[in-house]
Amino acid sequence: MNKTLLAACLLITTTAATSAYADEAGDCSAAAGSYRTGVVVRGPAFAHGQYRKGVELSHTHLTMKADQDGRIYDVAIDNVFVPGFDRNQAGIPAPLNAIRVNDRIGVCGQLYTKGVGIHWVHTNCGKRPTPAHPDGWLKELKPDGTPGPSVTGNPDFCPIFRNR
Repeated sequence: MNKTLLAACLLITTTAATSAYADEAGDCSAAAGSYRTGVVVRGPAFAHGQYRKGVELSHTHLTMKADQDGRIYDVAIDNVFVPGFDRNQAGIPAPLNAIRVNDRIGVCGQLYTKGVGIHWVHTNCGKRPTPAHPDGWLKELKPDGTPGPSVTGNPDFCPIFRNR
C-alpha cells in the first residue's frame, strides 16, 4: 500500500473515532452525565443488592482505565437495566458476561463522590435527566472507536422505581 493511501485510511479511521467520541460525549452531556471511555482491566463481577418490590437490585462491577485521565474507574452497572436480566437467577446477565479484559467501552453516568468510579450507567426510565440521575449507558466500542448499542437501556423494570 502506498504512503498516501495509508495516510488517507488512517485519517478516515481517526476522524470517525474522534467524531464518534465527540457525539457520545455531547449526547452524554445533554443527558446530564459524565462520559468516559477506556479499556477494561478487570472483567465483570457480580454483587448482590437490596430488594425492591420483590426484585433484587444486583449489580455487575468491572474496572476500566479511562482514556481521558488514565485513572482506574470502578463501573457499577444495575443489572435490572440489562436486556438479559432474569429476576429469578443470580449472576451476571448477558451481554455483560461477555465483556473481557482489554475490551474497550464507553460509559455515561454519574461519577462517584467518594473514590473513583461511575454509576447510573443506565436509562433513567424516561425521567428528566439531572446530574444526580443522568440518562446513562454502557456501550462496547468497536476497534475503530465507534460505539455499539447501549447494553443498559432495558426499561422493563422501570415500574419498580415509580412511587418511591
